[in-house]
Amino acid sequence: MNPSPHELRAPETNTEWRAFHDIRRKVLFENRGKDDYLENHPDDTKIGNHPLVLVHKGEVIGVVRVDVSESQAWLRRVAIREDLQRQGHGKVLLQLAEKFAKTANCSEVRTNAAVESVGFYERCGYVRDVEKLSPVNSVSMWKSLR
Repeated sequence: MNPSPHELRAPETNTEWRAFHDIRRKVLFENRGKDDYLENHPDDTKIGNHPLVLVHKGEVIGVVRVDVSESQAWLRRVAIREDLQRQGHGKVLLQLAEKFAKTANCSEVRTNAAVESVGFYERCGYVRDVEKLSPVNSVSMWKSLR
């Protein structure tokens, strides 16, 4: 079996941190008409929160923050570099984030998906959580890791 060309891990260099913030700012803020991205957001350094980069063939192409709390993991700020979207990298990112959550003893993973991303999450096995109130322009979704 060939090893995956993808790796999900914490950013290790200033260049990787720069790519982490550039992807989040462009895909999740600027492309949605927002201009209030904070590079030093306190949630990114909170205990139990893990900012991660998706590295493909040595290059940072995606980002996620996995927030671990007891048996739940929350996927936050999930994004793939816009020139590489719709090529399967997002699905790999979710699979690796779920694997990360399992190693942290989480039994489920949750996210507040952007409305335009709901179909993608559903194709990856997530279901809408009708019990949870979602933030504006997002849908609360979850997936069991059992």
